[in-house]
Amino acid sequence: MRKIIPALLAAAPLFATPAFAQDGTAFNGPRIEALVGYDHLGAGSDTDTRNDGKIDGVTYGVGIGYDANLGSVVLGVEGEITDSSAKTNYGPLTSSFGFGRVSAGRDLYVGARAGFLATPETLVYAKVGYTNQKLGVLAGDLNQRTDTSFKLDGWRVGGGVERQFGSNVYGKLEYRYSNYDEAHINYASGAQSARFGIDTDRHQVVAGVGYRF
Repeated sequence: MRKIIPALLAAAPLFATPAFAQDGTAFNGPRIEALVGYDHLGAGSDTDTRNDGKIDGVTYGVGIGYDANLGSVVLGVEGEITDSSAKTNYGPLTSSFGFGRVSAGRDLYVGARAGFLATPETLVYAKVGYTNQKLGVLAGDLNQRTDTSFKLDGWRVGGGVERQFGSNVYGKLEYRYSNYDEAHINYASGAQSARFGIDTDRHQVVAGVGYRF
């Protein structure tokens, strides 16, 4: 008996894990999350990069979503609003980001994701969707934004790993790439320019912690 009881206690997690996956709580239902990570924006491959640089910073924000656990496959929809600390450094205008002296502002994203269960508590997924980025125009001292801004439209793809901790809390790590191919200018007067073509790339590595209801 002294040998059997410790053996049963050691085996208990092996039985608990499948039950957790089968009760439908893993990767199923609405969720909310906090996000933070590395942010890089730069000129795309169609742009003369000799005169266009890059900006780096920290992205942070919140996301919401809804997932449906279909067994071994999980399908979901999601949305995010994030901001960024990335902005151009002081220097000649011709070596700045490509839109003049700018600071990255809020970014809106809406999309879908699909994944498979690598383990009952681990989801490996890919994502795709629409993204809209705001770039604020900086004043000459590079510390103050004006009311003029660029609005960039594009698409995003990415992938990541999400880990469920208990029935409600989860963490994730993902990489995403965004390409913005169209933009317009919002002037301080309230006027708006016609849309014009651009080629701007964005790379992000983001960690998140969330709660599933």
